[in-house]
Amino acid sequence: MSYEQFFGLQEQPFSNAPDSRFYYDSEQHKEAITRIMHAAETMKGLVVMLGDIGTGKTLLARKVLEKLEEDDTYVESLLVMVHSEITAAWLLKRIAVQIGIENPEEEKQKLLPQFYEKLMELYQQGKKAIVLIDEANMLKSKEIFEEFRGLLNLEVPGRKLLTMILIGMPELEENIKLDPALEQRIAIKFKLKKLDKQSTGNYINHRLKIAGAMNDIFTEMAIDAIYNYSQGTPRLINTICDNALLEAFLMKKNKVDIEIIENVVSDLGLKK
Repeated sequence: MSYEQFFGLQEQPFSNAPDSRFYYDSEQHKEAITRIMHAAETMKGLVVMLGDIGTGKTLLARKVLEKLEEDDTYVESLLVMVHSEITAAWLLKRIAVQIGIENPEEEKQKLLPQFYEKLMELYQQGKKAIVLIDEANMLKSKEIFEEFRGLLNLEVPGRKLLTMILIGMPELEENIKLDPALEQRIAIKFKLKKLDKQSTGNYINHRLKIAGAMNDIFTEMAIDAIYNYSQGTPRLINTICDNALLEAFLMKKNKVDIEIIENVVSDLGLKK
């Protein structure tokens, strides 16, 4: 028997793998999506969303992508940066493919006219090109940000032809300063914060409900302790809760109490 079966769950509720079904729409997440969708709708150009590690940036990016996909006005794409050795040429070509440029040229002097032609074609069709870049803090080259500035210079009266949404950890803000002219072009910038105490409890219960829980599994004192040790960081909340469910299952307890949380955070090395 697994802990899912023991607690009457259909699946694991606290996986750290991004799954938009488990997206928790807190007040700040609603605000974040409203800001991004406003930028997309009005083609603001450059949006920067910052957030500390584990605050749910990737899941929010996936949710935004889903919302964009629901409206055929948008030609949207999501790129995830996996390392810091990405070159400007590679990224420029990748973005070209994402917005529908077939056979993008290798040389920048030939590729940029392709960008303009494609973006104008989308504009004339009433379409809006939106590119989200997750883990954008991995971008550390001045050349990359200069290329972004070049793309954002493509415009028609009253709007940009391309809107870019850069999502990453706080160092992204410093990296963008490598190109002061691009920094000045940021239309919207905001930071995704950690969950507060009440939102942490709501988040836990929300994920349990999505996974099929019919009853409360975590006691109020357990949830308070989870908040204290995680400080509202969703990734840490998930890790603590997942381990706590396994521990409760092994102990044959149908409730996760504060004793279990204390044991788990001790094993995880989260006690200071």
